[in-house]
Amino acid sequence: MAAAFRKAAKSRQREHRERSQPSFRKHLGLLEKKKDYKLRADDYRKKQKYLRALRKKALEKNPDEFYYKMTRVKLQDGVHVIKETKEEVTPEQLKLMRTQDVKYIEMKRVAEAKKIERLKSELHLLDFQGKQQKKHVFFFDTKKEVEQFDIATHLRTAPELVDRVFNRPTIETLQKEKVKGVNSQTRLKQIAKERQKQYNCLTQRIEREKKLFVIAQKIQTRKDLLDKTQKVKVKKETVNSPAIYKFESRRKR
Repeated sequence: MAAAFRKAAKSRQREHRERSQPSFRKHLGLLEKKKDYKLRADDYRKKQKYLRALRKKALEKNPDEFYYKMTRVKLQDGVHVIKETKEEVTPEQLKLMRTQDVKYIEMKRVAEAKKIERLKSELHLLDFQGKQQKKHVFFFDTKKEVEQFDIATHLRTAPELVDRVFNRPTIETLQKEKVKGVNSQTRLKQIAKERQKQYNCLTQRIEREKKLFVIAQKIQTRKDLLDKTQKVKVKKETVNSPAIYKFESRRKR
């Protein structure tokens, strides 16, 4: 009984797949259904129409005419290849952009900014190498005064202290008060070395904060590009700045 039921099911499946046809032409194979033929014929006609349009466009093309696509397309072995523009991203930036989210990058940037402010408040940037040097301008009435000018005498300080930008006491102060603090040259050199180390750390943190800011901007730009709003590229992407796009203005509902 079960075997008869399986045979009946198989025969029904075969009848469903195949179109009924005379027994004398079964050796020719399956008889195609009309809907399958229509689909195949429509696809063939669509491709032939597209080929005729391309052939006509190629015949009517002016070889001396300039196309903007020519600037980024070249011919290799008879095939048109579009030049891919390389992203202006360093390997470190690319690694961070692929693995981290914009919120995490912004959090790290804010943490670096706070550390920078704390270091600046401790060091006061008095003799920071990256700081722009200030100028002190003196005015004179005659050329003779310019020739006889002595900066140590004018500032009333010792010649050894002229180059200092801070802690530059006058001669009167040096005569009245005793020198306070460290007097040993070894200790002074050690203090200067520690201060320079802190300034180097500050410089590195400032550079890191700038890089994190650029990375956060690039990630945000890539997220904004997912929007389907029409946009125009205004400025290309560089290592130190993201690409700038101008989006079509839309009225908020």
